[in-house]
Amino acid sequence: MTTAVVRALGALAHRAAHAHPEEPCACPPPLVLADRADGTVVRSGPVVAKAHAPGTDGPGLTGRMALASDPCLSGVLLAPLEPRPTALLHDRPVTLWPHGDPVDPDEPDAAPWAEAAALLATLHRTPAPPGLALPPMRGPAKAARAVARMRAARPDDPAAAPVLAAWHRLPPWARGEAAPPAHRRFLCHGDLHLGQLVRHPAPDGPWRLIDLDDAGLGDPAWDLARPAAWYAAGILPPDVWHRFLDGYRAAGGPAVRPGGDPWPELDVPARALSVQTAALALAKSAAEGRTPDEVEQAMVDACARIASLPPELGTGHPS
Repeated sequence: MTTAVVRALGALAHRAAHAHPEEPCACPPPLVLADRADGTVVRSGPVVAKAHAPGTDGPGLTGRMALASDPCLSGVLLAPLEPRPTALLHDRPVTLWPHGDPVDPDEPDAAPWAEAAALLATLHRTPAPPGLALPPMRGPAKAARAVARMRAARPDDPAAAPVLAAWHRLPPWARGEAAPPAHRRFLCHGDLHLGQLVRHPAPDGPWRLIDLDDAGLGDPAWDLARPAAWYAAGILPPDVWHRFLDGYRAAGGPAVRPGGDPWPELDVPARALSVQTAALALAKSAAEGRTPDEVEQAMVDACARIASLPPELGTGHPS
């Protein structure tokens, strides 16, 4: 990220926040909220400007923004200020959003797992708006990119072997090589974690889902897969997992059966998210010249357990 990019995004957000942006104001300087390969996010007052990743699929982004703007999902998704990208910045589309307060990382006991589950269930239950061209949910594609990144960072490294073994045990659709089963095509967020929730209006408004860069049609179990994988790896406490799962079921979510064992539906997506998380952990630790930390190693160990299971155990609890 360059200072020029931050300045340009801050200026776009500032103009959107003021009826007369040319007049003097007391706004603080633009604040960088995120700077990753998949997007740079800058806040000015009540508005956030996001420069999406280079090479972003323009029609796909437009369809996702139309989805977030649809009144049927106003209680689930944070709507953009404009229903389409508003600018191009170094060939990167820019979108404008209202600012919301994120989950407080210093208060893990107050994390809104049940609220996130209810939002997902409502999203999954909502029919796709008629006439809206939506791309496939990008969760499997993100997993494939994570594995490719690990391979580039750790070529021929034995540490990557269990992750690759677990990856090759997944069916083609979970590796992004084929469409999911036809009966599992619902509206999906595509990249659910607690960083994708904000309160709007801040600070006490209801929770809303943000960041729809990976949203689309697909298997709704994918949206439950990250917490499921963390639970199976021993990272997410059982009471938190059950609060999330019970909240999803209570809200009528279709990703899993209403009661009983949820793992027949969750097994493959949870395994894929285990691989994705472990692959990113190995790539990141290699780039930083260090060994994986305890949590990162737990996900690599989970992949080793997945790879050690007999081939006929394609479903069930992935522990």
